[in-house]
Amino acid sequence: MSQAARDEGRPTAGSRGPHRPGPLGRIAGWSFRHRGRTVLLWLLAAGAVFGLSAGFGAKYSADYSAPGSDSKQAQQLLARDFPGLGGESINLVLSADGGVTDAATRARAKDLLTRMAAVPHVSGIDDPYGPRGKVSPDGRTALGQLHLDVANAPDMPKADTQRLLDLAATASDGLGSNGLGSGGLRVHLGGMTVQQAEQGAIGSEGIGMAAAAVILVITFGSVVAAGLPLLTALGGLAVSTTALPVLAAVMPVPDWSTSLAAMLGIGVGIDYALLLVTRFREWRAEGLAPEEATVAALDTAGRAVVVAGLTVVVSMLGLFAMGLSFMRGAAVSAVLSLLVVLAASATLFPALLGYLGRHIERLRLPLPRRRSPEQPAGTGWLRWSRLVQRHRVLGAVTGVLVLLALAAPFLGVRFGFPDAGNDPAGRSNRQAYDTVAAGFGPGSNGPLVLVAELAPGTRPDAAASLPDRLRSVPGVVAVTPPLPSADGHSLLLTVAPATGPQSTATKALVRELREHVLPTAAGPGVRVHVGGATAAAIDSTDNIARRIPLLVGGVVTVSMLLLLVAFRSLAVALKAAVMNLLSVGAAYGVVALVLRGGTAGRLIGIDNPTPLPAFVPVLTFAVLFGLSMDYEVFLVSRMREAWLHSGDNAQSIVTGLAGTARVITAAAAIMVSVFAAFVPSPDLPIKVIGVGMGSAILIDATLVRLLLVPAVMHLLGGANWWLPSWLDRRLPHLHIEGHTERYRPSPAPTGPRPTATVG
Repeated sequence: MSQAARDEGRPTAGSRGPHRPGPLGRIAGWSFRHRGRTVLLWLLAAGAVFGLSAGFGAKYSADYSAPGSDSKQAQQLLARDFPGLGGESINLVLSADGGVTDAATRARAKDLLTRMAAVPHVSGIDDPYGPRGKVSPDGRTALGQLHLDVANAPDMPKADTQRLLDLAATASDGLGSNGLGSGGLRVHLGGMTVQQAEQGAIGSEGIGMAAAAVILVITFGSVVAAGLPLLTALGGLAVSTTALPVLAAVMPVPDWSTSLAAMLGIGVGIDYALLLVTRFREWRAEGLAPEEATVAALDTAGRAVVVAGLTVVVSMLGLFAMGLSFMRGAAVSAVLSLLVVLAASATLFPALLGYLGRHIERLRLPLPRRRSPEQPAGTGWLRWSRLVQRHRVLGAVTGVLVLLALAAPFLGVRFGFPDAGNDPAGRSNRQAYDTVAAGFGPGSNGPLVLVAELAPGTRPDAAASLPDRLRSVPGVVAVTPPLPSADGHSLLLTVAPATGPQSTATKALVRELREHVLPTAAGPGVRVHVGGATAAAIDSTDNIARRIPLLVGGVVTVSMLLLLVAFRSLAVALKAAVMNLLSVGAAYGVVALVLRGGTAGRLIGIDNPTPLPAFVPVLTFAVLFGLSMDYEVFLVSRMREAWLHSGDNAQSIVTGLAGTARVITAAAAIMVSVFAAFVPSPDLPIKVIGVGMGSAILIDATLVRLLLVPAVMHLLGGANWWLPSWLDRRLPHLHIEGHTERYRPSPAPTGPRPTATVG
């Protein structure tokens, strides 16, 4: 046995005797031989999860407030001292060109309020003409509120919100209780609850699967080969998505996390199975029987799949560092989907090969003949690999400059939560927003809710001067009279800013009130908290911004450690971290560009400048950093395999790139298609996540993996595979490239002996 083979713990090249495969190979062999039992177990698992979901599943919910923030304390006081006012609310906007103060309009409004009060979850109503309602100075607009008994908008059943919208539409059409005309009365409802009810589903999952099927058929040229990744992904998706309602019964899970989990489950599941199908066909071309080829595929490429999946899991778990319950719910949903996908790749995929492995080239389409994946690297990608080798400096410099140029728009991004002003013009939510802004000013769409808490023993008139003090603050246009709680321990006031919810001036006003005005505006024993949707959005954004370094540092560090163990190279781990950060930055730049509106924004349904919710880049960072590591693992594992065989760094980079480029481009095309299918979503966060992930994968799989990575590795030379000997002795051996020599004979290496470590 040669020293190189002894170092790697494998038999000498050229031998292929009896051996015991690794754990993945043994699992694959069992699943192949017991394919009927394996498929039955998956069907039983899907049925069991469906039963659990039906019996114990809960509704999706999310709390976007920042823990311990001033707005969170205001929300808690509202829930405690003002029952019915501390939950979610809906704006009720009445308008008429001839005025809304005449007796007939008032009577029609009263009839409408009576009907709305009977709708489930409506716990109270602020009459637009009552003490907590408002009528505009020109008398054409009146504003009230419907208070709900749910804490957050996602908790409100859409069917009940739709009933309210139908009642508003009926009143606008003039079909009141007395059957008379409405005299031009228009009724609009607004708020987060209405926004969610007006958003429809577009079947993004089905669109993504259809696009992936087309790409797979073109890639493999065979319907059977293309169907294997789809069946594997569908099996994993059936279990993971059905399990999410059960997860929602254990912890808060936002409703949009279902789309996130579906994105990852479909895209990653198909990508992993694509890699395994490609390797299976290669082993079949080497002369292995279907079962042996299945074991070999899982024992080699399967290792890369597991490491790639774990990098995504590690990245998603980094969201726990944000300290936000809805982030934890999204992270666990994504991790659940990924783990099910990995389980399907290790068990369901080999079982399907047991049925279809011998027929994998059947049902070929009449496509132009192309190099099949099991043949040696084609001349096209080989020429590209050698071109990058010859122009490594130009390739590295060009790649970095392009990535930085793409990332530049992110420097001007505006963080915040989109509001009804960013909705399509025809929706009730947008019409309510515009009507309120025209009648009362833009600040009325994002009023600040102030709750004054009186300490025990404090006189009831201790806060008597508070309204007048607030009216004197620049930027405040209106203050409602204080509303005492039933026990007299709290007071409720509403402050209307002069500027809209997304304005920086509104954020400055909130800071001014908290830091300078409110501490001295009331008497001793009175503590005033600033809450409401606008203040909560400001607090949430600031809270996330403070925690981003924890997320980035934790995810990057753990991912680097995982790659260090997998590839036993400092350069590979450091290079992957830097390039993944550049790739994510470029994707952020694309997102910032479309959020500006204009031509780029209109392509995806964003007509006017829109702020970026702070949790979106955090979430996409965790996902994209992990997915970028996937392609790094796929590419570098083949390079390392070639290097261990030949000891020639330059040649291993060329052959590794040429051998995986087609698989990476096909996998990226599938992932981009899956993410792009979510771009038409009416839910802005999902739309933006789809744009960010799709553009990131496109950039990463082309510019980064096919140009920048090989160019930099050519520049580094032998340092690519350097690891201090003291560290090498302490790291476990994963053998991510697999023991390929166990499955095929190969000539003894003619180049210098590869040395994994340098002391």
